[in-house]
Amino acid sequence: MSVIVFGSINMDLVVQTGRLPSPGETLQGDQFFTAPGGKGANQAVAAARLGALTYLVGRVGEDSFGQELLAHLNETGVQTEWVKVDSKTSSGVAMIAVDGEGENTIIIIPGANGRVERSDVDRLKNLFSNASSLLLQLEVPLAVNIAAAKEAKKAGVKIILDPAPAPESLPDELYSLIDIITPNETETKALTGLDLSDEKNGFKAADFFRERGVETVVLKLGEKGVFCLNKAGHFRVEAFPVKAVDTVAAGDAFNGAMAAAFERGLSLREAVIWGTAAGALATTKSGAQPSLPDRETFEAFLNSH
Repeated sequence: MSVIVFGSINMDLVVQTGRLPSPGETLQGDQFFTAPGGKGANQAVAAARLGALTYLVGRVGEDSFGQELLAHLNETGVQTEWVKVDSKTSSGVAMIAVDGEGENTIIIIPGANGRVERSDVDRLKNLFSNASSLLLQLEVPLAVNIAAAKEAKKAGVKIILDPAPAPESLPDELYSLIDIITPNETETKALTGLDLSDEKNGFKAADFFRERGVETVVLKLGEKGVFCLNKAGHFRVEAFPVKAVDTVAAGDAFNGAMAAAFERGLSLREAVIWGTAAGALATTKSGAQPSLPDRETFEAFLNSH
């Protein structure tokens, strides 16, 4: 079986600074570096590093960033033969500022990600015959995500949506296709209007998604762990205590690890534990893909906790 990821591929331009600037303010930063990113690519790398056969479908530009991104994906074990090099635009870029507490702000320039279209979905269909799950995010056009979800549903492939970056709303057509949705607190509030700092709102938020057709709701609550609800019931998984350096890609680590667990045939609860552990590990290093744990580190962490 395999994990299929349909989504964005970016080069992250990262600035580390003591605190994030206020509007109109200029600050002197501490460090600058580039790192491969994009929610689609991050999730693919997260799954591949944990041993899952992982295919990525998306686009990069015909530029130096595109070449670098593909080379890195190949090095991590992600299968990239279905990634298109688009000669008509640049590769996607994310401008990321990270403060001393590990919090971040991100501005995304879509580039080639914004040109993902129906022809990319047609290429995606070639991979469904042996797929355990399809991972989606919202950094490629929404209509194309819906088309991809429809094709996956026809093929009987589990569809996992990370609704990020979250819009104010999503169409019911997409919700009805999703097997598992994995919003964090910010994304949940954007989509439902509910503040998850109130624990009672976890059930209300889950009901919001379930009423629109989502089968399983997995709410990522940061230091408060994970809350999961479906028709079989609900459960919580506590967060793993770590020293956070940078929260970039923690959510992607979660989704990639969860998909890798499903690829191994593990249960939903086991998959959520995998996701929680991988997300925690990702916060202990800077950068997006550089922070994603390899299999040896991940298994040692799980065994020790």
